[in-house]
Amino acid sequence: MVSSSCSLSLISFSLTFLFFLSPALSTNSEGNALHALRSRLNDATNVLQSWDPTLVNPCTWFHVTCDADNHVIRLDLGNSNISGSLGPELGQLKHLQYLELYRNDIGGKIPKELGNLKNLVSMDLYGNRFEGRIPKSFSKLKSLRFLRLNNNKLSGSIPRELTALSNLKVFDVSNNDLCGTIPVDGPFSTFSMESFENNKLSGPELQGLVPYDFGC
Repeated sequence: MVSSSCSLSLISFSLTFLFFLSPALSTNSEGNALHALRSRLNDATNVLQSWDPTLVNPCTWFHVTCDADNHVIRLDLGNSNISGSLGPELGQLKHLQYLELYRNDIGGKIPKELGNLKNLVSMDLYGNRFEGRIPKSFSKLKSLRFLRLNNNKLSGSIPRELTALSNLKVFDVSNNDLCGTIPVDGPFSTFSMESFENNKLSGPELQGLVPYDFGC
């Protein structure tokens, strides 16, 4: 009986331990993702000085906001004098709602893994040096309302897949090097032409008359 009682107590303790450990593991994976981001960035003015990888979770770091369950929901690094590039690890921030990296000097390609951020409401990457294509994976961001990619060096056409983003209210890709035509379906019927100016775009899409990537 004593042995049986001890076994039950050990099982109960183990389950309790795992219960409390699981949120920490989840949050720590988000911390690992942010620390990987930090390793890619040049931080001239030490705005990321508080990003200590030895802490259990990143919720005490400056420029990071968490919800009541210690999940990262905001990353606010706009106008922070940082440079470098982004990597696929950002796609691990599954609960992220706001990604604010505007007006920095970040270059390279925009990781397609950002399309995994299903809870994202706002993505502001404007005023950097991003190049390459706009990822088609952004079409998976069904909660997205604000997507500002203006004032970068993006090229290629605007993915027609983005017309499926029914909640998109603001879309700005002005001042890039985009080509092709402008989608006219879905929310794109409401965006002003100023959102597309200073590119190599051929104007609104004339469906069935010219190829979508005409001019690319």
